[in-house]
Amino acid sequence: MSALTKAKGFKKSKTGTYLSIGTTAFGAISVLKQAKKARHEHDTLRLIDAVVSAAAIATGVALLLRELKRLGDDDVLLG
Repeated sequence: MSALTKAKGFKKSKTGTYLSIGTTAFGAISVLKQAKKARHEHDTLRLIDAVVSAAAIATGVALLLRELKRLGDDDVLLG
């Protein structure tokens, strides 16, 4: 289940969206470790997988930030 799906299950609340952003960002740590290991082992396929996963994480966070903006969050970082 993706972080975005979990946010929708929270009735698109600010709290649920913040939680989803946190869990999604936490997943980035795993992807960074995977990329580092792939580079060290010269494993191109695993490195490509890490890059695609990183892109998915970035897209997921961007969607969640957009959702926060729609919820009327006036956080300075969101503009």
